[in-house]
Amino acid sequence: MQAMSLENTVASAPTVAESGRAEAVLAAIDMGSNSFRLEIGQLTRGRYKRIDYLKETVRLGGGLDAQGMLTEEATVRGLACLGRFAQRLQGFDAHQVRAVATQTLREAKNRDAFLGRAQAVLGHPIEVISGREEARLIYAGVVRLMPPSTGRRLVIDIGGRSTEMILGQGRTPLVAESFQIGSVGLSMRYFPDGRYTEAGFRAAQVAAGAELEEALEVFAAGEWREALGSSGTVGAVSQLLAANGVTDGAVTPDGLRWCIEQCLRAGRADKLSLAGLKDERRAVLGGGLSILYTLAIHFGIDALHPARGALRQGVIFDLAERLSAARDAQHARDVRDESVQQLQERFGVDVAQAERVERVAQSLFQSVEPRAGSDLRRQLSWAAALHEVGMMVSHHDHHRHSSYLLANVDAPGFSQSEQRRLAALVLGQRGGLRKLEESLSDERLAWQTLCLRLAILLCHARRMPDLRELSLRRNGNTATLSWDNGWEQAHPRTAFLLQEEQAAWERTAVLKLELRPR
Repeated sequence: MQAMSLENTVASAPTVAESGRAEAVLAAIDMGSNSFRLEIGQLTRGRYKRIDYLKETVRLGGGLDAQGMLTEEATVRGLACLGRFAQRLQGFDAHQVRAVATQTLREAKNRDAFLGRAQAVLGHPIEVISGREEARLIYAGVVRLMPPSTGRRLVIDIGGRSTEMILGQGRTPLVAESFQIGSVGLSMRYFPDGRYTEAGFRAAQVAAGAELEEALEVFAAGEWREALGSSGTVGAVSQLLAANGVTDGAVTPDGLRWCIEQCLRAGRADKLSLAGLKDERRAVLGGGLSILYTLAIHFGIDALHPARGALRQGVIFDLAERLSAARDAQHARDVRDESVQQLQERFGVDVAQAERVERVAQSLFQSVEPRAGSDLRRQLSWAAALHEVGMMVSHHDHHRHSSYLLANVDAPGFSQSEQRRLAALVLGQRGGLRKLEESLSDERLAWQTLCLRLAILLCHARRMPDLRELSLRRNGNTATLSWDNGWEQAHPRTAFLLQEEQAAWERTAVLKLELRPR
């Protein structure tokens, strides 16, 4: 029988800054609404080096039907691209790769079905990230690859179905927002079959302005000194303007008016013949120009300069920080840990109780899952740290309030997928388990849930239990909690709660909990 241990199982290692060595090669996959991109790079002494870059126009966003379902045709295009990415990623370990999906999969009602197929093809998990998290990562990708600046910057990224705007200073994003307007969506609605009309451009600009109007004050011209544009739309228009000698590559109001005039003269996308215009951009150019012109006029942007860096590089930088923090939590930074601390402060969490629950839960989990990866351990720590956030709403059914908050709150660093898993764990902290029936089909989540529930139960008096008196072992799907002679008589209320817990697991076919003195 293996006794519980409170030892920290995460080995520490020097950070990049301390060791001066190169990080492992890392890969980021950006599953955008228009294009899928694979970026492979390496950080050495804080400097970024691109190893490889693959891009395919998938137009996943064009595959959402009127019911918000991703069509099979679009799904097949996406899976085929991911299959080619998977071939390039052969030999990469799981910790070297991070794949993120954006607005189209935020919207798609059948996203879980797509993700199941996509992850099987790619061979790596795919995280659906929120709009604000996408904005944060975009900013990280841009500022790390641009020359340093002490002034405030406005960073804009126009995607296929969303537009991100970030106001930041140095490496810190001060305001990060995402708006549900993009080049694919606008082009499909206002420029059907690639037809350019004055009425279409007016209507598209009105639609863009209506979506962006709430941001007018926050991102007003007086709030920043430099405007930068990242990713496809800004880059494509910049190349178009430079290739035709209209500007030096800066996206200006006059330059955008020139582009719109060329579209109207051609009448159709397939008849538009301009130097620097790539075929892959024709179908979405009208929508992109409409958003850019609306931004330029409404936010006083005289010149939007194309930026190095985008979401995919931000994902790599963020992944590198996570790996560094896993090796040396004392000196390295994982933005998710900061988010957890901020949420504790925001919702008035009893931090001492959260720490007690975390210590006991980790000790229990070590006993039943000794080879569990750091990701599972950190998920359990975060769930323990935040399991009582719902008490700010109400003490009654606080676990349900906690679960709702964790599933929906803005938490920088966390993907929507991670937040949903934490929400499931926190929902299962007490009460019956039928509400988690689907989630508990994941055996790892089931063991995490058991350990969290037992930890909360053992700490129910808001005191640290003496773990030397207890031990937990696992045999298949059975967990056996044992205690020293006399413990049950000394702790009758805890023993009663354990019997209730045993009965709760008996009503499921997932795990079995046995209780016995030793």
